[in-house]
Amino acid sequence: MKFQKRLLRAEPNFQILTKLWQVNWLYVLLICALAVIGYGALYSAGGGTSRPFAGPQSIRFCFGLVMMLGIALMSPAILVRMAWPLYIFSLFLLVAVLRMGHVGKGAERWLMLGGMQVQPSELAKIALVLMLASWFHKISYRSMGNPLMLVPPALMVLLPVALVLKEPNLGTAVIIGTVGASMFFGAGMRLWQIALLVLPMPFLAKIAYGHLHDYQKARVTTFLHPESDPLGAGYNIIQSKIALGSGGMWGQGYLRGTQGQLNFLPEKQTDFIFTMIAEEWGYVGGITVIGMLLLLVFGGMLIAIRSRNQFGRLLGLGISMNFFLYCAVNLSMVMGAIPVGGVPLPLISYGGSAMLMVMFGFGLLMSAWVHRNSTFGETTPGEKD
Repeated sequence: MKFQKRLLRAEPNFQILTKLWQVNWLYVLLICALAVIGYGALYSAGGGTSRPFAGPQSIRFCFGLVMMLGIALMSPAILVRMAWPLYIFSLFLLVAVLRMGHVGKGAERWLMLGGMQVQPSELAKIALVLMLASWFHKISYRSMGNPLMLVPPALMVLLPVALVLKEPNLGTAVIIGTVGASMFFGAGMRLWQIALLVLPMPFLAKIAYGHLHDYQKARVTTFLHPESDPLGAGYNIIQSKIALGSGGMWGQGYLRGTQGQLNFLPEKQTDFIFTMIAEEWGYVGGITVIGMLLLLVFGGMLIAIRSRNQFGRLLGLGISMNFFLYCAVNLSMVMGAIPVGGVPLPLISYGGSAMLMVMFGFGLLMSAWVHRNSTFGETTPGEKD
């Protein structure tokens, strides 16, 4: 009898250990490897010292790693219950940043909470993925053919997009909208419905361009003709291209990059961190980092495919797509393929909100992996119609 009581008391501990064992530790190791690369790049950006970038960022990563593993242990049922409160809280923060936000480079993007700068748009991306996964896992494929069933989730996407545009933060708004669209497609949206949304895009883009702020229009003009203002609006991208080219095949050597160490390279600890890596480690180093980032994306997609429940599939798709867009926008930006915008390179760029929210997203991804064999939510009210 005493043995049975002890066994019952110990059972929760066994469950926790079992779930920890089921975590995809190879994936976690890849995340840690990219964080180490980020530490090295930030150490170089700080002039060969852990202050002011590398040290604080490593502390944030360690905290985020513990948070990721904690979230990985949560069951899908708990995450679904978290979806609405987290989504509403993210909207509240987006409204708050418009009223009392910290202004930086012409935009209100940060809130000061407890002496720390918080960027609510980072939370909004993850909260939206969780909210849409929670919503769509309750709807059958047949119900997705009814346009009225798509109105509530469409509003869920449009609300944060509109609030982020108001800051203004065009790059993040585009990412949020694209992540939402990918989840609609993954949930079973019909091709004719997608066509109805895509056809008016060119006309809407023309209208949207007319409502851009002057500095946003300047970014587009600079993207097309950076040499027209080499010491002003075109300075960032010109210096970025010089740094990328000067790295050559093998790079100039760690802590020896001329553009980065002589402070010609702007925002080298945030938006242009990849440029600094490519300058010091060359083409080989740059391709290695890109390959590691792609492995994380493909790994996330594999987790989505392996999940036996719709919630896990959509969660994996949304988090992977969000991470991919982060990387694609930042890398394209520093290479001059798209206009410059304030989108960091995840796990590598300096920034507390971005780091913690990326790790939060990976925690959701690990939860989908740990509970991939669960049939949670497979029997839905829509299937009974």
